[in-house]
Amino acid sequence: MFPARVLAGAPLALVILALSGCSSTWGCADTTAERGKAGVRVQVEDTSGQPLGVTAKVVDWRLEPHPQVPSDGDQVHFHYRFDSADERSGPAVDACAVDKKRVALMCQTVSSSQAWPGPDCDLTGDRWLTVEHPEQVAGVLLIPNDQSYDGPTCETDIKDGGGTHPPKPASIGDQL
Repeated sequence: MFPARVLAGAPLALVILALSGCSSTWGCADTTAERGKAGVRVQVEDTSGQPLGVTAKVVDWRLEPHPQVPSDGDQVHFHYRFDSADERSGPAVDACAVDKKRVALMCQTVSSSQAWPGPDCDLTGDRWLTVEHPEQVAGVLLIPNDQSYDGPTCETDIKDGGGTHPPKPASIGDQL
C-alpha cells in the first residue's frame, strides 16, 4: 500500500522540481549585449543599450615614460572623466589606445570608483597603457558599455542566472 502512494505522488514531485528550477529545462538563457560605438566622449549604456545618465570622456592623452619605469620608454598616459557618476557604485568602461584605423593596441577597464572628485562634481582619473609600438597610437577611445556588473550565467546559476551580459572587454586587435 505504501509503495503505491509513493508512486502516485512521484509525478507531482517531478513537476514541483521542474518548476522550482532544479531541472535542466528551466529555460535559462544567456545573451551578450552588442558593443557600442567607441568615442572620445560617450554616454554610458546598460546591457539593453539604454543610457545610464553618465558621460565618460577622455580629457587628454600623451606619450611619455612612466615615472616609475622610465627605462620602458614611452607609454600612453591619459586622463578621463565621468560626469554624473556615483563614485561608490558608478559605471566602468573600456579605454583603448588605438591606431589611425581605430584598431585597439591596448585596452583596460576604467571605473568611476577608481577616480577622485573634481571641482565640478565630476570624477576624474588617469591611467597608463603600455603598447608595443607607441608611435602607432593615434588616440584613446572609450567604449560606452557599462562593465561594472556582470550577473551570473546560466552555467553558474541555472535558476537565477541568465539574461543579457555586457560584451567581452575589448582587446588588442579589435576594430573599434
